[in-house]
Order: sequence, then structure tokens, then C-alpha cells
Amino acid sequence: MDNWNLCANLLVIRPDNIGDVLMSSPAIRAIKRSFGCKITLLTSEAGATASTLLPEVDETLVANFPWAKHTSSISPAYLNGLVSRLESAAFDGCVIFTVYSQNPLPTAMLAWAAGIPRRLAYCRENPYELLTHWVPDDEPYAHIRHQVARDLDLVEQIGAYSNDDRITLALPNVADAQAMAKLNRIGVNVGRPFVIFHAGVSEPKRAFPPEQWIALTQRFLIAHPTQQVLFTGSAADRAWTDQLCEACGAGTFSVGGLLNIAEFAAVIRQAALVVSVNTATIHLASALGRPLVVLYALTNPQHTPWRCPHRLFPYSVTERSLQSRNEVIRHVDRSLYRERVSLPDPDDMLNAIDELLDSQGHGQLV
Repeated sequence: MDNWNLCANLLVIRPDNIGDVLMSSPAIRAIKRSFGCKITLLTSEAGATASTLLPEVDETLVANFPWAKHTSSISPAYLNGLVSRLESAAFDGCVIFTVYSQNPLPTAMLAWAAGIPRRLAYCRENPYELLTHWVPDDEPYAHIRHQVARDLDLVEQIGAYSNDDRITLALPNVADAQAMAKLNRIGVNVGRPFVIFHAGVSEPKRAFPPEQWIALTQRFLIAHPTQQVLFTGSAADRAWTDQLCEACGAGTFSVGGLLNIAEFAAVIRQAALVVSVNTATIHLASALGRPLVVLYALTNPQHTPWRCPHRLFPYSVTERSLQSRNEVIRHVDRSLYRERVSLPDPDDMLNAIDELLDSQGHGQLV
């Protein structure tokens, strides 16, 4: 069971969100190129939207597992049916991707119960028979890697190598036309330059205060009157993007919930620059090579932008009710984030935006 080169049918499990799947994609590509196998991705409903943009993924299975954070989770009956489905698929092996604060053993139990003969994951404790290929997890105590590097290091353990560690996407041919048509319908002049201000978050502790967004937007539009600002987010963020648009006035547009993920990626590809909290948007922008200003709540140091021009503005999560009870995360908080970091100044953020726009040839037009 040590030889993964003979595997023709592999299961990859990443039971998290869009950004997590995107950051695992270079490792998934390394598996695909090294073994030439069929790859099935088992992920959450949110993660499955990202898999549609990954050419390395041949098939996607969906399950919101109760041991990962989701708004809803599967039933025991669904889990039993999933085990049977995985067993029938006769996978040759399974690779489980995690962040350092997660325990892979519930997911490994699923693969073990389905009779998958090879099972690879990082694990802090001894997994015994649940993992056939156990990589002891010394993060974050000995060192901390970017999530992309962590996942690539994992698959190297089974002989999957790659000299290309970029996050790459394949967008449908119709995505650009569909996205621009939707923007045009809400009044965006798609022939003029625009930037994306992404305020929507999946976790409240990553939110950037509305008054800060408003101050930054107003300063930006004064400095760049030819630019347009698109406030983006999910359908759940629509009231939030509407509020920001109303507060900031002419030159801004509320795009919350308007675009599907392929269309959103197409809009990011056309944007002069992206300003975002630390969420999946920064990984889409990284994949598309767009310059980024990231308003980075200090929660996980693994998930910064990867291989793209960017400026990072960290700030502390200070509200106690929002801080994690996970002891691994608390260790990182105590080790790395002991000093309180204040919210960034809007003028500093604007200077970073100006520098990135200038470097991309999108500076002030008169």
C-alpha cells in the first residue's frame, strides 16, 4: 500500500469553504500531474462552488460535515449513504487536507469505513489504523507555513511533486460576458475602470468596521474620480453592500449576491485592484494575479495572499466573544498576537492602493 503511483482513482477531502479549496488546488494539481489519476473532491456546499473552477477536479461530492463549521450539516442517514457511495466508488486512496487547528480523524474514520486502502493526512495524535500514511503535525508549535505550502508538503510524502505552486483557475467562456451584462444592468460603466471593495465576511470576527470602509471609499473617490467602486459580497451580504453604497454615494455600486462564483472571478480579473477582508476573495484575486490590499483580521497567519502583488494591513480581533476556544488557535494568539494591533488608518490604506495602481499602470487618470 506504499505505492501511490499505481492509483488511478483518488479521493481528496477538503470539508471547508471556498478559500480553503482554492488554497489546496496546487496540491491537487500536483497529484493529478504526478499520478495521472481521476480526482474526486469531497467538500462542503460552499467548497463545491470553487471546485467548478478547478480543471484538476473530475468529480465533486458534497457534504457539510458536522465536524466542520457550516450553517447546516448532514444527517446520520446521509452520512451512512455517503459511506456506501464511497465504498462503491472503489477509490485507491484518499488525501485529507486540513488547517493546523483541525483534527483529521473524523474524516479519516469516514475513509476507513468506506474501505479506502490508502489514507494520508497530517495528525497531531497517533491515528493508529485510521491513517495508513500519517504525517505528524508539528504546526503551529514548531513552525507555521502558508496553507498552500502545507498542502504541497503533504502530498510530497506520497511522491506527488510540482514545480508550479500557483493557484490557477479555469473560467467558463461565457463568464465575462454574463458578468459584464449584470454590472451594466445596475449602472456600472464597464468601459471605465473599477475597483472591488469586498466587505462581506463568512466569520464576524473578520469584519472590518463600516465607518472605516466609508472613510476609505470617500478618500479613494476623491483621489481617483475616474474610478468606480463595486461593493461585493454574497447574497447574505446584500444589506451590508447596500448600506455602504448608500453611505458613499455616486461612483459606488452594490453587487452583493449579484454574481455567481465564475462571474465574480471574471469581474475580479477585469478589476484594477481588489480591497478585501481575509476571505475567499483574496484567493480568487491571487489566482487571477490582481493586486490586493487586504484588511487582515489576525486569526490565522496561513491564509495571506499567495503569489500576487499585495499589501497587508493586519488588525487584532479584540472582542472576547469572537475569540476561538480551540486551544491550538489560542496558542497562536498567545504566541503571535499578544500585542494589540489597531485598525489601519484610511490614509495609509489609500497610499497602498495608489502604489499598487501605479505599479499596474492604473494610476490617476485626468
